[in-house]
Amino acid sequence: MTAALMRYRVMAVITGISLLLLVFVMMPIRYIGGNPRPSELFSPFHGLMYMLYVITVLDLFTRARWGYRAMVLVMLAGCVPFVSFIAERRTTAKARALLAET
Repeated sequence: MTAALMRYRVMAVITGISLLLLVFVMMPIRYIGGNPRPSELFSPFHGLMYMLYVITVLDLFTRARWGYRAMVLVMLAGCVPFVSFIAERRTTAKARALLAET
């Protein structure tokens, strides 16, 4: 489960950063600056990172045998700026506590 936790943590950070870049850099360039090209190039990258994030969440929650509701909430955390970082810290703490028990 340690490797699954590390994969999840990496993808949570990458997904969070890519979402922040998309929302606070690429979208203003598109809609305020009138240049859609940067967001056209970056959006597929963010989409791929989010899909990998969802897979790592599924992997971690399956290995830890945690509930589906919590898993879906953590998956959705990758859709809201800054929330993936909060979810990552809470999920990591929960996983480390579980690892300490074993």
